[in-house]
Amino acid sequence: METGIRHTHLLTVILFLAIYLIKTILLLMNKDEALAKFSKGFKVPEMIISFLFLGTGIYMMIQLPEIKSLLIIKIVAVLLSIPLAVIGFKKKNKMLAVASLLLIIGAYGMAEMSKKQKSKSMEGITESNVNGQELYIASCEKCHGEDGKLNLLGAKDLSISTMDLNARIEIIKNGKNAMAPFSEILNEEQIKAVAEYTETLKK
Repeated sequence: METGIRHTHLLTVILFLAIYLIKTILLLMNKDEALAKFSKGFKVPEMIISFLFLGTGIYMMIQLPEIKSLLIIKIVAVLLSIPLAVIGFKKKNKMLAVASLLLIIGAYGMAEMSKKQKSKSMEGITESNVNGQELYIASCEKCHGEDGKLNLLGAKDLSISTMDLNARIEIIKNGKNAMAPFSEILNEEQIKAVAEYTETLKK
């Protein structure tokens, strides 16, 4: 579910950007009839996109406190862009329309940042590090918690998990649901070390 919400959130920002880009280009080219037709045709989809953007943004702020400030700035940017766009396109004010588009572009950039953001503690992890506890703290603790019981973003309670070592390795490697795959971040030996460490969290 969480993965779907993240993708929906990013998609709404991209759609916002596409709609405002087209409208701004039409305005700058003085294509008044085409702009009026496009605006009328996309009025309802634009409202739906706005609703989805705000809904998914609020959900992510609750579930991802570590990027809360980034999401707030992004939502504010989009909220500011809407009245600027309404006035800009209605009054044929090109400066306001461009300002609105720039705010949407900024929001898209922040969406990419939140999408790609990873734990800063991972930056110090080298390929030679096979300390399961250190790797767990760097890559897993944010969602699973120090004791494996945090359950953030649907993370499983590792203290009561009945999975065997091979199953743990596969999930760490390939990911599952909201959990991203770590096969491109950790090598085979590191993944096994993390899996072995998670077994020590069982009651």
